[in-house]
Amino acid sequence: MRSTTTRSRSRSRSRSRTRLRLAGALATVLVAAGIATGPSAQAGEQHGPSHGGQPTLADLAQRHGRYFGSATDNPELTDEPYKAVLGSEFDMITPGNGMKWYATEPQQGVFDWSKGDEIVNLARANHQRVRGHTLVWHSQLPDWLTSRTWTAPELRAVLKKHIQTEVRHYRGKIYAWDVVNEAFNEDGTYRETVFYKTLGPGYIADALRWAHQADPKAKLYLNDYNIEGIGPKSDAYYQLAQELQAQGVPLDGIGLQAHLALQYGYPTTLEDNLRRFSRLRLDTALTEVDVRMFVPADEAELATQAEWYRDMTEACLAVRRCVGITLWDYTDKYSWIPAFFEGEGAALPWDEQLAPKPAYFAIRDALR
Repeated sequence: MRSTTTRSRSRSRSRSRTRLRLAGALATVLVAAGIATGPSAQAGEQHGPSHGGQPTLADLAQRHGRYFGSATDNPELTDEPYKAVLGSEFDMITPGNGMKWYATEPQQGVFDWSKGDEIVNLARANHQRVRGHTLVWHSQLPDWLTSRTWTAPELRAVLKKHIQTEVRHYRGKIYAWDVVNEAFNEDGTYRETVFYKTLGPGYIADALRWAHQADPKAKLYLNDYNIEGIGPKSDAYYQLAQELQAQGVPLDGIGLQAHLALQYGYPTTLEDNLRRFSRLRLDTALTEVDVRMFVPADEAELATQAEWYRDMTEACLAVRRCVGITLWDYTDKYSWIPAFFEGEGAALPWDEQLAPKPAYFAIRDALR
């Protein structure tokens, strides 16, 4: 069965690569002729056919009952050409930083919703939904939380107040929350965060319960990186999901960040992994997708990147409960990669000039 599947995928990829080259050639011809293509043709438009009748990624995904989204961050929203593509090509938005703890509760008990509200309001104006990111994470915490030692009752009260205050503020405005982010190490053991060390593993169940109390209609996710394929870390989430379900804890889905890198290989068990979570009656989503490489990138690397984007899209489409895909911002112009991985970048389907790359056409090809 596996050999047949491999041959089928090989033929499919060969056909897709041919279509990709044709699409790229067509785009080159149109650009040379001065005819707008891709997202630039859709600036300022709502979802629906773009100029020339070309549907957006969101339009194509909706035909499969999926969404196609992008993360964004507040400083980028002064860039009008960027914002035009953000508002037209996607139907789901994730605030990259504006809803994290350091931004929303910079002083204990003092909340600041300005950054999150800006993105929520932009999304609503563009008829987009919002994934909230993230309520509980060991990183980007405010100094007041990390600079002292907490007793278990103290930290439990602080955690509950933060979660419920934020979720209530955005009640009815958030499609889904990444409630707990990056709870496990690579070997499947619990990450030694301030929450785990002080409260034990039960903080995850508590966080989900508190979020559900604050907004019963929001979808609740656990989210992490390097869980795209089947392995110790994704196994830990699979086991945890079963335990939470047995306890009656509200959990709707697992978010697979999908921060990939060409040098580490493609997660070939992605589709199987999505399916096993589906069998637990859980939704899945690819929540922070990018595919980085060493730069400068050459044509072969960009072609491989495009193939990976197509394969991820096809894997999600193949599993009914994979509900959508979000790019971790859509353009290399605002990618987080170069600042965190020296010598790497070119990770997204649009380049730094907001021009679509082969990956963009590969995604379209998969969604068609």
